[in-house]
Amino acid sequence: MQVEKLQLTPVRSSAINNINQTAEVEGKSFGDFFKESLNEVNDLQLKSRDASINLAAGKVNDISQVVIAGEKAGVALQLTMQIRNKVVEAYQEVMRMQV
Repeated sequence: MQVEKLQLTPVRSSAINNINQTAEVEGKSFGDFFKESLNEVNDLQLKSRDASINLAAGKVNDISQVVIAGEKAGVALQLTMQIRNKVVEAYQEVMRMQV
């Protein structure tokens, strides 16, 4: 059995510029984008909780939908935590710079 190696391509500055231009056109700041993302993660967490409650109450026959809702919420939360960690890391790095 062979294991394939994944190659990650570095983010090019043009891609970052496109993201910045898109954010400017839409009029959203990073804070606005982050708030919307946190609201979406919260919605996924609430849907997962509701699905679990419905399963426990016997209202759900298909357990796979409950598992999928839980996994979506878990992955979204993990991604949010990784983004937060990277932002904190970047902030700490900027604070260590000498002016």
